[in-house]
Amino acid sequence: MKLKQVVNGLVYELIQGEVEIDITGITSDSRKIDSGGLFVAVSGFAADGHQFISNAVINGASVVIVAKDDIVVAAHVTVLRVQNTRDALARISTNYYGNLSERMNVIGVTGTNGKTSITFFLHSIFDKAGQPLGIIGTMGTVIGEKKSNNKNTTPESMDLQEMFSAMINSQVKDCVMEVSSHGLSLSRVAYTSFNTAIFTNLTPDHLELHHTMNNYFEAKAQLFGMTSDYNIINMDDPFGRVLIKRFRNAKAKMLTYGLRSIADIYAKDIVYHIDHSVYTLKTPKGSIEIKVNLPGEMYVYNSLAAISAAYCNEISLNQIKDGIEAVSKIQGRLEVVYEDRDNRIIVDFAHTEDALEKTLKTIRPFTKGRIILVFGVYADNSDEGAAKRKGMARVASKFADISIITTDNPKEQDNEMIMQDIERGMIFFNGLYKVVEDRRDAIHHAIHSSGTGDVIIIAGKGHESSQIIGKASIPFNDAEIVKQLITKRSSMSC
Repeated sequence: MKLKQVVNGLVYELIQGEVEIDITGITSDSRKIDSGGLFVAVSGFAADGHQFISNAVINGASVVIVAKDDIVVAAHVTVLRVQNTRDALARISTNYYGNLSERMNVIGVTGTNGKTSITFFLHSIFDKAGQPLGIIGTMGTVIGEKKSNNKNTTPESMDLQEMFSAMINSQVKDCVMEVSSHGLSLSRVAYTSFNTAIFTNLTPDHLELHHTMNNYFEAKAQLFGMTSDYNIINMDDPFGRVLIKRFRNAKAKMLTYGLRSIADIYAKDIVYHIDHSVYTLKTPKGSIEIKVNLPGEMYVYNSLAAISAAYCNEISLNQIKDGIEAVSKIQGRLEVVYEDRDNRIIVDFAHTEDALEKTLKTIRPFTKGRIILVFGVYADNSDEGAAKRKGMARVASKFADISIITTDNPKEQDNEMIMQDIERGMIFFNGLYKVVEDRRDAIHHAIHSSGTGDVIIIAGKGHESSQIIGKASIPFNDAEIVKQLITKRSSMSC
């Protein structure tokens, strides 16, 4: 493809070379450059792509896009300077793949909690309607029968456009994707055309990046100015009501959902059970009874969000019902990984203060004995990180009978400091707790110390298959660890 086509619409300064040349590909990773390729020097959290320009040139780059002044590049290489290389990467990636999102029906889901389960509900509903739906999100990318892992909830712009290309090539023109605040703030979805956007809720998270809730909200709010057809908002959330007011007169139509009758789509006569909920769905086109095979109010909300998007896509209420009820479980989302007559062990992704509180409140009414909580907190060394650890300790102290503080994904943060912060929070809020640093040992202790009627909740990692300590990614899955320990206990009993 001609460089001139790839940079169409991009504001740049030509430092050296020419744009009437062919390029073989684009990348922001100097190790993956092809001969004749275009390298974008993106500044990341851990490294600055400008430091790797010489490596990219050695590996065959014929074009380099930079944001900094005084960058010296070999004379045979074309150099363009832009204000923001992340935005430039999104622009040229969209151009390179042919603006594919404009040919697709793209549904974006944003908010602090609920994004993943909404994508799974929608995937099932579209399947019942006979429309293949691609998924991009926390648990990977799904295109037909193929599933692949994602490094980020919302992939980098170049990877995202490549995924759209794979969907088009597989005759999948409907896509639902989780749109994170990082994805919006870091231009990963810039120049992507969204037909529909869904807002779930907003509670404290990612404040190490955004610093304030207002900044966090404004990052999320960007998505609702990028839509062409519908903005779907949880009107029971206070930030949702701000969005409703802001985008009421936008190009995209507004559709609200919630548990109150003033919403466009709402749930009535809700009955909660230990492993499911039942309610009457109310829509402008009629009513129908819905069974959600995941317990608690949070999954009623998540099902309503998915139903609202399906409704906007003119899927019938019967197909919506069949799709919701076909979802029997979602990995790592209130997933019961062991159950006998006396005990239950649940793995849940809850990793924020609000999500953990909702999980514990959901389980409490159906617990005859104690709630034993195993959890850790990944948060950086900032004031925002310390506040998150204290908040999680508050919830654990108030809603669990005993907590076992352990390691989550400390990455390169000081794990000892993280655990000490949580412990200080537990003491401050008078929580009953024990510290077991090794996560496997913590799960073992919870199982060993549980009694009749107790429920063990292992929170924070959910579906994740590895634990990141330092720079090392160690295979680790909470559900698999539980199964191993239960099997070992059974064999020893025999």
